[in-house]
Amino acid sequence: MTVNPYHCCATCIHFRGLKTDQKTAYFCSRLGYETKTTYQFSCWEPKEQVVKLMKKRGMIS
Repeated sequence: MTVNPYHCCATCIHFRGLKTDQKTAYFCSRLGYETKTTYQFSCWEPKEQVVKLMKKRGMIS
């Protein structure tokens, strides 16, 4: 199995950031709870710009 360097929450279409005065909180709109940019879940759905980059680099067809 090949490791995908783009597979993380920050590159997923469900990833959201909520900025407050004190910090920025990241959460998954699909799963409904707080996450971090580097976490990985099996429900990962890459953003369109990530899909284009992966195609350009020959990682997907």
